[in-house]
Amino acid sequence: MIKLKKLSAIALAAVMAASALTGCGSKKDKSTVTTTPTDLSDEQPTTVDTSKETSSDTKDDSNSEKSFGLTQKTADGTILQCFSWSFNTIKDSLEDIALAGYSTIQTSPVNACYNGGDAGTDLNGSGKWYYHYQPTDWTIGNYQLGTKEEFKSMCEEADKYGIKVIVDVVPNHTTKSTEALGEGLLNAVGGIDNLYHKKGKDEVSNYKDRGECTHQAVGGLFDVNTENIAFQNYFINYMNECIACGADGFRFDTAKHIGLPDDPVEDSSMPNTFWTNVLSKLDNKDNLFIYGEVLQDGGDRIADYIDTLGAATASSYGYTVRGALQTGNLDVRNLTNYGIGNAKPNIVTWVESHDNYTGDDATYSKITNEDIVLGWTVLTAQKTGTPLFFSRPYNASSDLMWGTFNKIGMSGDYLYKNSAITAANRFRNAMAGEEQNIFNPSDSTSVIFIERGKKGLAIVNASIKPYEFNVETSLADGEYKDRVSGNTYTVKDGKISGTIENKSTIILYNDGYLELAPAAIVKVDDSVTGSYNTDSIEVKLHVENATEGEYSVDGASPVAYKDNDTITIGAGKNSQETTTLKLTAVNEAGNKTAMTYIFRKQATLTGSIEVTFVKPDSWGDKVYAYVYDETTEAPTVIENAAWPGVEMEHVEGNKYRYTFEKNWEGYEPLIIFNDSNNQSNEAMEPGENVINGKEYTCN
Repeated sequence: MIKLKKLSAIALAAVMAASALTGCGSKKDKSTVTTTPTDLSDEQPTTVDTSKETSSDTKDDSNSEKSFGLTQKTADGTILQCFSWSFNTIKDSLEDIALAGYSTIQTSPVNACYNGGDAGTDLNGSGKWYYHYQPTDWTIGNYQLGTKEEFKSMCEEADKYGIKVIVDVVPNHTTKSTEALGEGLLNAVGGIDNLYHKKGKDEVSNYKDRGECTHQAVGGLFDVNTENIAFQNYFINYMNECIACGADGFRFDTAKHIGLPDDPVEDSSMPNTFWTNVLSKLDNKDNLFIYGEVLQDGGDRIADYIDTLGAATASSYGYTVRGALQTGNLDVRNLTNYGIGNAKPNIVTWVESHDNYTGDDATYSKITNEDIVLGWTVLTAQKTGTPLFFSRPYNASSDLMWGTFNKIGMSGDYLYKNSAITAANRFRNAMAGEEQNIFNPSDSTSVIFIERGKKGLAIVNASIKPYEFNVETSLADGEYKDRVSGNTYTVKDGKISGTIENKSTIILYNDGYLELAPAAIVKVDDSVTGSYNTDSIEVKLHVENATEGEYSVDGASPVAYKDNDTITIGAGKNSQETTTLKLTAVNEAGNKTAMTYIFRKQATLTGSIEVTFVKPDSWGDKVYAYVYDETTEAPTVIENAAWPGVEMEHVEGNKYRYTFEKNWEGYEPLIIFNDSNNQSNEAMEPGENVINGKEYTCN
């Protein structure tokens, strides 16, 4: 039975699980590794470049009225993955992002994309987050994230803060719904017959076979003939259009599925020239930060992709980091083995990626926010790699994978600007160019020390117990303030001593520290969810680090509010209509914060409810409706019957009808249509929202 609400990463064409790689070597009294990694740009870190005002990976944040201590180069700082945030949401959040110490943001794919038939904007449900990974054309703007004009405006605003913009690009495949493909794309490549590889609709079965890997479909998404020069030119134009709008770099989704020059070819007249041609024809190429998604499975050729693109994801290292967090074992020999063999250490690192979160790894249920703080500090404190922070859905938890709002366009959970995360980001920015020295104390591998030159020290304790330390350090004698807790630690005679609490971090440095006022926080009460089935909804508001906030409903004039004020919104809306609530505030330094919430009114499911479904021709004649609710309000899954559900009434042709017998008032049921062997939703996806009178199809 396939009805789980957990999504498969297959939807992203990124399904390969990489095994965690661990290091080896003799154990020393003080397990120490000193490394001097290659910088991603082979340049010395810099802090000011006032001669450049163009879009580039070396933006200078001194052109902002307020300096946030960000790095000029993406490689030296941290990246915030704004997972499914709209362009306007990112624009509104840029001051918060700068205050939190991120030098770069990464958008979701900005290309035209599949709309699922109804252009819904749920992360999962009516509309799906991964549809923007199903291109229908390579033009800027889509119904999920915003228009080209909004993208350009966002990039211009990012410039004011010295924040770089990376765009996630998806040249490897399109949606499998070919009727949705753009006319401009089809005309440019010479028709649909020229768009795909000969076996581009056949699923890859052996990922270690480079011919299959680079010519066949992944996750059911049709594989583009990227060797077609006409397609290359069309895609180059798209990327240069992104650059003209303000993009400073790119992440290539499913990069390992696009052939390297010496990979097998489908047609001798079409050599593997995609990477050579595309990368050489990008405007402002020397100033772009470019990396590829190369999920490691033994046939990934990661070293060659790093050489070709400049950098790649280190997915195996992510497994190592998460394994360390789950076991509480921060053995330095493991955490300095990046799982890339002899490749250049030009890698993008993470605690988790969106694939890990949404896919079979299910990190939403295994890795806590506390774990993320510990892991993020391990990553940011190192010189090796460029850390990417995946922004989980707003108010997500192990019980609520998609959070309490489940809405595309909203900003993510507030963890991205948590004080410990912020301290780790700022530490990394201040340590740019400093070498790293990483060690465990002689009596514990649950604690790790990461020194950066003689300038700073980060300590992470993954144990469930506090740890008292007294270790040698390269820091000069003197007092150092922990930028997380505010406590002071003393270095005397080349040694530092103290206690680190369980499951916590310490970040020590003085030189390069920038005193910034804490950001204001505006939010609705955690008990508030994004859907309601009454006439209106009461919403309790909160504001911190500011004397008051302001709220605006559906674009109306702002109204002041105090912490714990309650307002009523959404009255008079029809079923499925939304209400937008925007909260803003200003901290003591004049930094503005904003948060936008999207509420949707659900139909009250009382009385007679009837839906119809038109099945595909290939299905059997017996069609079932499986209706269920597995929200946290219910102690167990509520369902109309055990899988496959209740047999539907045949109306005519391929049309079937189901009349609800159970009273679903107070629940938010989903529905899956099936014939026992096939089903209306993709594997591992949830069903569709129940809407009385709606005619459903497999789209």
